[in-house]
Amino acid sequence: MSDTAVAKSPGLAEDGGRDSTEDEDWKRDTVADDDSEEVELEDEEEVVAVRSRKGKTRHSLPVSGSTPSTLGSGLTSASGSTISKMKKVDVASLDCAKKFSFETVNTTGKVDPEVPLSCGRKEQATGNANTALTGEAAERFGQRDVEKFKFLGEGRKDAKGRRPGSPGYDPRTLLLPSQFLKSLTGGQRQWWEFKSQHMDKVLFFKMGKFYELFEMDAHVGAKDLDLQYMKGEQPHCGFPEKNLSVNLEKLAKKGYRVLVVEQTETPEQFELRRKAMGIKDKFQDDPERHGLCSILSEMRPVEIIKPGKMLSPETEKALKNNTREPLINELLPSTEFWDAEKTINEIKKYYSSADKQNNVDNVQDSLESLPNLLSELIGAGDKTYALSALGGSLFYLRQTLLDEKIVPCAEFEPLACSGIINNIRKHMILDSAALENLELLENIRTGGVSGTLYAQLNHCVTGFGKRLLKRWIARPLYDCRAILQRQRAIATFKGVGNNYAAQFRKDLCRLPDMERLLARLFSRCDGNKRSSSIVLYEDASKRLLQQFTAALRGCEQMFHACSLISTLICTEDSVDSQLNDLLSPGKGLPNVSYILDRFRDAFDWSEADRNGRIIPLQGCDPEYDATCNAIQEIESSLKEYLKEQRKLLRCASVTYVNVGKDMYLIEVPESLGGSVPGNYQLQSTKKGSYRYWTPELKELISELSKAEAEKESKLKGILQNLIQLFVEHHSEWRQLVSVVAELDVLISLAIASNYFEGPSCCPTIKESNGSDDTPTFHARNLGHPILRSDSLGKGSFVPNDVKIGGPGNSSFIVLTGPNMGGKSTLLRQVCLTIILAQIGADVPAENLELSLVDRIFVRMGARDHIMAGQSTFLVELMETASVLSSATKNSFVALDELGRGTSTSDGQAIAASVLDYLVHQVQCLGLFSTHYHRLAVEHKDTKVSLCHMACEVGKGEGGLEEVTFLYRLTAGACPKSYGVNVARLAGIPASVLLRANEKSIDFEANYGKRCCVTKDKHASSQHEDEFSAIRDVLRIVKAWPHPGDQAASIRMLHEAQKLAKVLAVEG
Repeated sequence: MSDTAVAKSPGLAEDGGRDSTEDEDWKRDTVADDDSEEVELEDEEEVVAVRSRKGKTRHSLPVSGSTPSTLGSGLTSASGSTISKMKKVDVASLDCAKKFSFETVNTTGKVDPEVPLSCGRKEQATGNANTALTGEAAERFGQRDVEKFKFLGEGRKDAKGRRPGSPGYDPRTLLLPSQFLKSLTGGQRQWWEFKSQHMDKVLFFKMGKFYELFEMDAHVGAKDLDLQYMKGEQPHCGFPEKNLSVNLEKLAKKGYRVLVVEQTETPEQFELRRKAMGIKDKFQDDPERHGLCSILSEMRPVEIIKPGKMLSPETEKALKNNTREPLINELLPSTEFWDAEKTINEIKKYYSSADKQNNVDNVQDSLESLPNLLSELIGAGDKTYALSALGGSLFYLRQTLLDEKIVPCAEFEPLACSGIINNIRKHMILDSAALENLELLENIRTGGVSGTLYAQLNHCVTGFGKRLLKRWIARPLYDCRAILQRQRAIATFKGVGNNYAAQFRKDLCRLPDMERLLARLFSRCDGNKRSSSIVLYEDASKRLLQQFTAALRGCEQMFHACSLISTLICTEDSVDSQLNDLLSPGKGLPNVSYILDRFRDAFDWSEADRNGRIIPLQGCDPEYDATCNAIQEIESSLKEYLKEQRKLLRCASVTYVNVGKDMYLIEVPESLGGSVPGNYQLQSTKKGSYRYWTPELKELISELSKAEAEKESKLKGILQNLIQLFVEHHSEWRQLVSVVAELDVLISLAIASNYFEGPSCCPTIKESNGSDDTPTFHARNLGHPILRSDSLGKGSFVPNDVKIGGPGNSSFIVLTGPNMGGKSTLLRQVCLTIILAQIGADVPAENLELSLVDRIFVRMGARDHIMAGQSTFLVELMETASVLSSATKNSFVALDELGRGTSTSDGQAIAASVLDYLVHQVQCLGLFSTHYHRLAVEHKDTKVSLCHMACEVGKGEGGLEEVTFLYRLTAGACPKSYGVNVARLAGIPASVLLRANEKSIDFEANYGKRCCVTKDKHASSQHEDEFSAIRDVLRIVKAWPHPGDQAASIRMLHEAQKLAKVLAVEG
């Protein structure tokens, strides 16, 4: 959601333009600096306009009321009505974590103190006129701003008179001096009243067809929007209304907040009105907040609302370490971040059957009108913190005037990241470490999707389908029946439904993002009719109409595509499949055909797109039809009146003519000029004829003018009325989008199996038969869900048979092997396969049988959080602690080289203890890769299987070992890791390699060669150690006695004696 705000004001310019003739003005006779011609580049995503304002004047800004509101996508809302049509907004402190410093211009020689604003990520100068300017801006406005706005410098106070540094100081508000206010015109006063309550925002002030930026906001517009200053001493720039959404997005991306002051009446309406007036922190989570971290990693929020200074250090740390610099909004506890009781009272107002335009005290004291989930939440009685969080969000939406747009049509869902819904586990849990280490949605290198599981599975044709696929990947199922239903649906699309799937994709490949398009339309209709009261000029109303017709066509396309594919529910393959639930009329697929027919009968969609306006068809709008009938009757009366005048004048050539704005003039031949009746009023002449009006004719013309004005008024409101009617069926449209999204994802998963290298199969899900049942993962010829041979260069990917758990098999595999031998790849391969299986998709294997996995834990890679004070080893052990505290018998654990962040003895001890705990206490399935070869050899346990990634070792240059990786999972432990070989592959100089090889041999000699799996190899190793010791004795004897150094000779003798004793003992 873009952080923008919207307010409304009545008409500000004549004829919808930028100019006005009122005597209250910002600055008279101001013209643009540039003489550039107008160049417009329009696009759905970006509209760039370089326009000429030469010769255009800015005169007055009438005293007109406005009400603030906030905008997520360029939409607006209407205000309440007071004497000045102004709605007061209580703007309290939203202290943000960021601070912004403003440097005064050199003319004062002083610097303002740092003032905390709630503007977000970047340092912005929206609240200080003394902000340092550069170049032309400094030369033109610097001195004037310093002299005129001294109350923005050292004398600055907030709305309650508190100075910076005082307790409770609110930097978002400003106390305006009374003398300064008296010096302002009505329009200037209105602007400053808004600005003083929103100093942390940039104001877009609507004047006719343009949005204007004044004072310090004009500097932002010039700098960040590339707008041109208008001429004059006051900073001032602007842009046309069609560029609103583009400029909102630009400023939002740069971290600004925007308040849009919208126009709610035309200048004519304003004149009529003026004449009429006579002038806190609770989580069901572990101490490290792993549940919260998982939510943040999946959702990647761009904005966070939290109670100020109420969260625990652990929660604050989770918010900091698992997000990407979101905008932080800190609300005051209780007054802004509401408690549960206030939230319940406030939320009822949005769903009350009472008229929202009347007194809100008429709200019904019941929960019947609330959405089901909210009713359950309130009825539970123990969800006070969840309701308080909702209250904080509601306050924020209300402050930005988005509440009426979003809440009535909002869809509330339980947070599925916990995996538990209604006390029943529905989803597998993937924590933040699993999401990142397995690269499910984003790759670690760039944060993009390349090389991720999402990229492999994504063949969706709709934007909302792609988003649903991400949710499915992040939340695999933990329900055997639901998985089987998905499997059957995917099998249908791979079999008899293949052609239907292709047609479905073809029909919807050009579909707009309906989920977001509908959300924009839903926000157009709020309970207080804010949006409908805003004056829209031609460009903006055309764009709204285009969105509306696009939504209608999109819904029609979706329903048609679903109707064609619904014939599949009659096939045998779809029995008890997800397709039955999705496509059964009234059960999954909503019946929207009759709704679409109503809109088809209401107006011509194509003609509306061409003309840029809706002309309702007969029967669509009774009031419009009545107006049209009245016009026809008046026109018929005019024809009859003409016949009467022809008969009176006895001349068939008498006719009506239109001259300029004068309509229905009776044109009489010059020869009859002396015989016209006395009530004929001469209006104009031309050679050979006279033109007249009569009192009766003028009355008919007046009636016709009024009827046509009424018709035009009805036409202006017809679009909003139709959108309101469309929004009344928001639940059906949302359900239709949901059905299409699921079909899109199911078809995508069916297509994805064709891109696996090698065989693929539908996995068999083994249901648990009780607490004594052993979890199972048996895969034959298991390939990799993402890696393919064409991406590996030379060679091809080697599939493997993997058996973990089940009768006669170990529950854990301790995996050793050479560096780069494929250990980490195998760990990821197995985890990704489990996720695929529980999504319901096919897997790259000849056969796969597995038990349901409730959670996957992945401890992989080496990284630190230095800014959080966490070393590599600490991060490693924190993730391991999460595994040990949260894993169950049905979990799957993948630990990669645990303990490598510390000394060999400590690391090996920790790794051995963790392995023992998982095997005997938790009793889950898992893979444990390590380079601690002694750990592999010494672990004598039937529940642990020793395996390694096979390789071939040969001799290369200088006697160095050269390793050929076979990537085959093989029984038994590997004797060493062959790290020098990897150094060779990395390009380490030969001299360094030779020295490293010598050191390696020396270390192995001193500390003993690692034991091998077989007895023969163990005996061979013992002999090598003995020979090494004998060589050392001979070396010492040969060098003894040391000439000239008796002490050295004695030390060598003692060393030889020790070695001899060792040989004697071993012998």
